[in-house]
Amino acid sequence: MVKKYFLTLCLIFFGPAISLADQTDARLDELFSVLRQTENTNIIQQAENRIWEIWMEHSDDDVEALMLLGTQRMNMQYYSDALAVYSEIISAYPDYAEAWNKRATLYYLAGNLDASIDDIEKTLELEPRHFGALSGLGLVYIQREELQKAKTAFEALIKVLPQSPNAKQNLEMVNQSLRLSII
Repeated sequence: MVKKYFLTLCLIFFGPAISLADQTDARLDELFSVLRQTENTNIIQQAENRIWEIWMEHSDDDVEALMLLGTQRMNMQYYSDALAVYSEIISAYPDYAEAWNKRATLYYLAGNLDASIDDIEKTLELEPRHFGALSGLGLVYIQREELQKAKTAFEALIKVLPQSPNAKQNLEMVNQSLRLSII
């Protein structure tokens, strides 16, 4: 079974590139299948990394460059610059899920939880398997002390990424908090 996953990963990673990229890329289905079926942490990490790479890809090289610029600005805490970049991309390419996800992350870091939720919901509308968005949604709901919604987000995350120790740990923490709130 491990050989099958290794062969699949080799074909996905080293096979011919498909011109279509982002959340609509056909390579994602096989990668998500690997995430659901394997317990090998190295294979899981490779598949996750490849998914992130594909999500960042875009048919327009300028968009990819802008995404990198936005990420750099966000990491440097130049939030208004990053917001302008991501908003520009979203305006031009409203079906590009990763731009919505990056802006949701930016809003979360800036403390605008309502806007973060709105952008996460748009990300998930475009890519329901977006494990980064699902994790972020759970974290936003924890911060807002909406534990039942956080639980739902982490349960959805585990369906997509069943071997995620962080998702399991966060779900257990939320469940424990919910049990304590009943007492």
